[in-house]
Amino acid sequence: MRILAIIPARGGSKGVPGKNIKLLAGKPLIAYTIQAAQKATLLSEIILSSDSDEIIQIAQAYGLEVPFKRTESLATDESPTILTVLHALEYFSAKGIEFDAVCLLQVTNPFRTSEFIDKAIEKFINSKVDSLISVLKVPHEFNPHWVFEENESENLKISTGELEIIPRRQELPTAYYRDGSIYITKTEVLMNQKSLYGKSIAYIEADVKRHINIDTMEDWERAVALAKKLEI
Repeated sequence: MRILAIIPARGGSKGVPGKNIKLLAGKPLIAYTIQAAQKATLLSEIILSSDSDEIIQIAQAYGLEVPFKRTESLATDESPTILTVLHALEYFSAKGIEFDAVCLLQVTNPFRTSEFIDKAIEKFINSKVDSLISVLKVPHEFNPHWVFEENESENLKISTGELEIIPRRQELPTAYYRDGSIYITKTEVLMNQKSLYGKSIAYIEADVKRHINIDTMEDWERAVALAKKLEI
């Protein structure tokens, strides 16, 4: 299976200015994702999608291919990720190059490993699904069966629609949330459904000890501490 890895990194980060190339433990943040992807064995091609000349130069210094520069219209705060993916696929398709699937690797999750990427791809291929995402378990206190929404009477209802709440933690079904480190999707789903997920979604559980998703300065400080803990 031919899989295109896309590392998206726009220049206009607001939560952490210059985040994608800011030094984390002495190395640009983007370098962690680049090097993990380069060491993975099941990716057919790895590219950067960016609107920033500075990010492009640093990525190229780490040996990453940058076949095009992303247009400004695809690099705003409101630009959906799916459009960035479709832009890359359309670029390659125009050159007669096709891929079976896309593996999206976001820079904000720097501590995923090449082994984890390969394991995710293997499960995606063997599961014969539209997509695969990396997840972490939802803490029991936030399990959807214990989460409430406001009803028409401005009182509370269980978010799952059940009438009776599950009384014991041990009886709660396991729930998961996206950790953001890996999205793998069939090209036909991306192109035809304009979706990163499709109808059938497999999952792979990430290592909570390596998890960080950097959006704010508080997240950045946690990433610095985690890098030290992981001896990176």
